[in-house]
Amino acid sequence: MKFTGINHLAMATGDMDATIRFWRDLLGMRLVAGLGKPGFRHYFFEISPNDLIAFFEWPQIEPTPPKVHGEPVKGPFLFDHVSFGVETSDDLWTLKDKLDAAGFPCTGVRDHGFIHSVYAHDPNGIPIEFSWPVPGADVRAKPVMADSEPVALAREGAEPVAGCWPAVTRPTRDADKTIVRAAGSELFHGLQSGQGGESS
Repeated sequence: MKFTGINHLAMATGDMDATIRFWRDLLGMRLVAGLGKPGFRHYFFEISPNDLIAFFEWPQIEPTPPKVHGEPVKGPFLFDHVSFGVETSDDLWTLKDKLDAAGFPCTGVRDHGFIHSVYAHDPNGIPIEFSWPVPGADVRAKPVMADSEPVALAREGAEPVAGCWPAVTRPTRDADKTIVRAAGSELFHGLQSGQGGESS
């Protein structure tokens, strides 16, 4: 099995218009699919040929207060920030200028050794980063660990360790591989799916 990237990140907004203005018109990510009915929308923007970011629009969703990327928090917590890759170093400065001009404060370029990045927030308060990979510092090709006290499992190395999880003893039979139409199928099958959400 081989993963091909992030098919889509799923975020939430209370203002799809502001979200479209930011992601499509400011950042230039095409709006490639949209589902909707009263009380529910689900729109998809193209990050790259393999990756999308999607937004649910739900009533009563409010923007989150801006959080500093990577700043520790306490209590229940799910998500810190998302970083989008760019092709050139100059792209970072272009994004900074566009974001600042549009009223979305953006940091200067930060050097993280293997990437250079700028940081901002979208209209929903989502912390976003844009990163350019530094030539010759590819951590995928040459994994590195600079943690002075790495957790025990990190000491096992970069490659997946076999035998840590129970083996599959009852694989799904071909005869049982049924596919149920869900939200989004109406884009291509002309049928109404369930009541909204990923699995309906």
